[in-house]
Amino acid sequence: MRCDIQGGGDTDWNYRWYKNSPVVTLFSTKTEYRISPVYMSNSGSYTCEGVKGNKFSKTSEAVQLTVSDQPQPVLSISPQWLNPGDSVSLSCEVDKTSAGWRFSWYRTVPYRAGLPSLSDKSYSLQPLSDNVTCEDSYTLIPAGPTHTGGYVCRAGRGDPVYDTFYSEPQFLWSGDLQPSASLTVNPNTTQHFTSKSLSLICELKGNSTGWRLKRHTETAWRSECPSTWRSITKSTCTITSLTTWHSGVFWCESGSGENSNAVNITVNGMSIVQHSLIFHKCMYNNMFNSVTE
Repeated sequence: MRCDIQGGGDTDWNYRWYKNSPVVTLFSTKTEYRISPVYMSNSGSYTCEGVKGNKFSKTSEAVQLTVSDQPQPVLSISPQWLNPGDSVSLSCEVDKTSAGWRFSWYRTVPYRAGLPSLSDKSYSLQPLSDNVTCEDSYTLIPAGPTHTGGYVCRAGRGDPVYDTFYSEPQFLWSGDLQPSASLTVNPNTTQHFTSKSLSLICELKGNSTGWRLKRHTETAWRSECPSTWRSITKSTCTITSLTTWHSGVFWCESGSGENSNAVNITVNGMSIVQHSLIFHKCMYNNMFNSVTE
């Protein structure tokens, strides 16, 4: 902030700065008052006045400073399911009331020191080739290797640059004609029901080593196959008793970060057949009890 004495003549003025009228005196004799770094507590109404000996200028009009918390951008991907060769658009939305943002684009990779990472350090963020754009959208054109993976955006503006938080990761599933890993499901059906079992089998190819079964839901994705699922082998994760909570998109990730095909699994409540069996069992029990009575 800068305080100018209009018609003040010479430059032998000192300056007093106030926040929220004369409530807080900010001790600075300079014509400029700088706040760095800026915090939300710096929000308030600022005024200044000039002082030269026993002479005081009029108090300036107030300038209102509002400091907001870092914006949280929102990333969206369309479409999220791709065939080989399709293009996809990434859109990053920040506070609509402000302009002048530049956008940075990242893909999630296994954690690597030296790269920015998610808050829990489960993944690092690898900048895309054209990392910074003035546009709030970014187009991926898969050609050859799959683009399956998580994506993150961030916005920044000003000089020095003021950055927003990273967006919550969004996932993209892209078909690959020759994936380095594959996921198969047993039983291989489109519908799964609670209390049934389900096996997820990861098969790695070529030089791929290690495997992680991943699951993506509407809110997050994580490395899965915990001991609570009760059955873990070298390449198979078995859920012995399905619940609706197990619904999500599953895929295999190799130790080097390569991804398999993805399978969308939806777990429903009891099937019509199960309901029918229970109904007939109850009817049979009622009839039997009536006869024995």
